[in-house]
Amino acid sequence: MSITDPPDTQPDEEPAAHFPIRTVANLTGVNPITLRAWERRYNLITPRRTGKGHRLYSQFDIDRIRRVLDLLNQGISISQVGSILDQEPGPFIAGRSAESPDVWSQYQERMLSAIRRFNEPALDGIYNDALSLYPQDLVNTRLVTPLLRGFGEHWKELSLIIAEEHFLSVYLRNKLGARIHHLSQRNSGPLLLVACLPGEFHEMGMLLFALEAVSRGYRTLVLGANMPLEILVEVIARRPCEAIVLSGSAQPARGLLQKGLPSLVKQAGVPVFVGGGVMEEHRDAVENAGAICVGKDIQPALRQIGATLAAAV
Repeated sequence: MSITDPPDTQPDEEPAAHFPIRTVANLTGVNPITLRAWERRYNLITPRRTGKGHRLYSQFDIDRIRRVLDLLNQGISISQVGSILDQEPGPFIAGRSAESPDVWSQYQERMLSAIRRFNEPALDGIYNDALSLYPQDLVNTRLVTPLLRGFGEHWKELSLIIAEEHFLSVYLRNKLGARIHHLSQRNSGPLLLVACLPGEFHEMGMLLFALEAVSRGYRTLVLGANMPLEILVEVIARRPCEAIVLSGSAQPARGLLQKGLPSLVKQAGVPVFVGGGVMEEHRDAVENAGAICVGKDIQPALRQIGATLAAAV
């Protein structure tokens, strides 16, 4: 942020039907840094300014941001969005994205090239570039998750792919962990205890969830992989949380859903949410235990968590 770019956190003289940047970020899921980049570098939005220079966004601006997100979800690059919006003032026509290369495929190829060379500065530069232009959840779903899935599908085929997967995993763990810590410290929303189920050693899904949660204003207490459920009751006794969110992609251990999870739900005193692909296969058992199954998709999971917590107030 430069001297000529004052902070946007406390706008003065806010007129009716105009919203500060933090409110717009919460409404659209696009963080303030990205909104500023869309304004400065691509002239996609033009918020008005107060006398002190704070940005204020109209409903038209918010609708335009959502249209931008629609285009980005189609694989359109941010550099092409402006011209498409100018040519198509109405709703985006499905199929138009086929005329343009998929920006996410290009990012994936660039990141794979850096990974194969074990070049962390290059990897970091590409990842940071994506984050500066695209919302966090889009980077997660269209870039990070496909890369991790690709390694998981092909690890038996190439001799070095295990080292490459570990290189990427360590990088992401450090990167995501630092962002989660930084954002969570600034937030004042509900505190979520986030951990992996017993026997679950893959942390990446949990970390991606935690990062998106803090991007939406939540605070997080992240406990990592393979967490015994009986310990969590003592944890929340020492550090009260509004909810527990558990992640699992591995088959649950015997007795976990029949004994361990019901015991946690009974003693926790707060909602217990369980997510992950495998958990969808055990939805009935999760719900019979008194927990709430939120599936594997982060955005619907966060909406369900938000609605549950709001209803409990």
